[in-house]
Parts: sequence; C-alpha cells; structure tokens
Amino acid sequence: MGATSFWATAGGWTVLTVLQILAVLVWILLSLAFLLWADRKVWAGVGMRKGPNVVGPFGLLQSFADFGKFVLKEIVVPAGANKVIFLLAPLVTFTLAFGAWAVMPLAPGWVVSNINVGVLYLFAISSLGVYGVIMGGWASNSKYPFLGALRSAAQMVSYEVSIGFVIITVILLSGSLNLQVIVERQAGGFWNWNVLGGGGLRSLPAALVMIPMAVIFFVSALAETNRPPFDLSEAESELVAGYQVEYSSTPYLLFMIGEYANIVLMCALISVLFFGGWQAPFPTPFTAGWNPTAASFFGFMWFFAKTIFFFFLVAMAKAIVPRYRYDQLMRLGWKVFLPISIGAVVLISAWRMFGPGA
Repeated sequence: MGATSFWATAGGWTVLTVLQILAVLVWILLSLAFLLWADRKVWAGVGMRKGPNVVGPFGLLQSFADFGKFVLKEIVVPAGANKVIFLLAPLVTFTLAFGAWAVMPLAPGWVVSNINVGVLYLFAISSLGVYGVIMGGWASNSKYPFLGALRSAAQMVSYEVSIGFVIITVILLSGSLNLQVIVERQAGGFWNWNVLGGGGLRSLPAALVMIPMAVIFFVSALAETNRPPFDLSEAESELVAGYQVEYSSTPYLLFMIGEYANIVLMCALISVLFFGGWQAPFPTPFTAGWNPTAASFFGFMWFFAKTIFFFFLVAMAKAIVPRYRYDQLMRLGWKVFLPISIGAVVLISAWRMFGPGA
C-alpha cells in the first residue's frame, strides 16, 4: 500500500517520468551508435568497400571509438566568434532533437508524454530546430558557415510546409492529433494502415492519394534533416562543411548526434503515421492472452523493425542518389511537393465527407 501511494504522489510521478526519459534517451543513443555504423556499412557496400571493420567484431564498436575521439579533442572556439551563442547552438540542436521523442509512441503505453496534441508538439519542435543551425552559422563569424546556415535554414523551412500538409491528410483519416491514437486506429492488418487509406478494403481508393503522400513525406524528411541528396548546406565543393565548419570536439559531436536523432525520428514518424507504428502487418489474436509487458515488447519489435527499414532506405538514398542543385531543391519543394500536398488535403477531405463510412 505504501509503495502504491508513493507512485501516486507528485514525487513518485517525477521519479517515474525521469526514469522513462532516461530509458528512452539511453535507447536512442545506443541505437544511434549502431545505426551510424550501419549507415557507413551500407555506403561502403554500395561503393564495394568494407567500411568500419576493425574496432570490435565486424567494426561494431567504431561509433564508440569515434565518440571517445571527439570527447578527448580540444574545443577550439574562433577568436572572432560569439562564444556564448557558438557553444549554445549545438546544445540547442541536441536538446530539441531528443525533446521531439517525448511524444513518440514506441509500443502500447510506451510513450513519455501521451498528449492529445502530439502532432502540434512535433511541428513546434521541428520549427525551433532551425534556430540551432542559424545560431551555429552566425556565431562562427565566418562567411562559409553563415552561407551554409542560410541554405540549411531555407531548405528546412521550405520542406516543413509540405510535411505539414502531408501530416494533415493523416490527421483527416485518423481524426486525432494524438500519435498513440493514430497508431491504434491502424490496428487489424496492413490493409488498415494509413498508407492504404486507413479504413480497410473499402478505403483502398484513398491509397491512390496516401501512397504518394508517404513518398513525399519520405523525400521531404531527407531535405528537412539535410540528408543526401539534399545535403546542400555542406556541399564540399562550395561550403566546405556548412554551418559546422568551425566546430570541433564535443560541440561538433552534439550537432552530429542531433542530426542523426532527427533522421531516426523521421524514420519512426513515417512508420507511425503511415505504416501502423507498433501494429503488426497481420492480425495477431494469439497476443490477446499475453502479459501486457510481453505484448508491448512484441509491438516494440515491429516499431523498431519498421524504423530500421526506413533508415536503410535513407542510407541507400545517400549512397546511390546524386546531389541536387540548390535551385532544383527549391523548385521540388515549392513547385511540386507543395501543390501536390495541398491537392491531397482537398481530396482526403472530400473522401472523409462523401466517401464510404462518412
């Protein structure tokens, strides 16, 4: 009785919340270490090279060796830089990248903050993420990182618009801004996933709109996170290394971890919004009698597998797709994706109003 009453108090709730945050944080950091290794191995494999294969078995500890190297290096701050903002920028990027995971449902009941406006929270966090890039480029007091920051901020803002309209189509199908509810309404098999209309076989006509929306979301996510072929903020022949060019040691590491955390977040988000999140692609009546913890682990397995699959697609895009020119990047975002996504919102709205089950 005493233990139960403790967890019901404000102190117990605080302890439990902190433990949940630490569990998610540690899982993300460990996942990033091995996903970074996988990213390099995929890139090496496409180029017929071996990639990391020395540190640890199969090179699995390479990311940890790199981490130690970055931490032990000297932090160099340019003489003309604004030192406070220069050091604050990577911290802002790192904090916002991990703050977005607070509303991400990993499995049934596995979410740090199950708020009803989870989608709006993600919009707010992704919008604030631009400030870390701008601060880093401006505070360096050099034209090359400043130009890289301008490029990066422009493309992030541009593709946030099309991502927003794509997510609106998912909200229209699910009728909720709560990510947990969005996943729950895709239960029962892959034919209930939002990518296929989100309403079983009778909603398959909506898949003609939602499949292109999933593709646009994926491509926009690459641009939003400055991933190849949209890594124009750090095009080697033009800007050396973009807004990060003056950074070294731990501040650079924070930028890098924040960037990869955002990439994995987008991979997780596309699985949650379009591909059922933790839901299995087929009905699983055999889990009905399972312990809730075991059922949650089963759901987490599917969520993690889908996230890994989309990260593999991101890694393959880096390895095989040539880099866009900046004018091509902007034209794709404003003249192709934006009109298509707005048209999709109109079509899905009409489907919800006049289609089967309206």
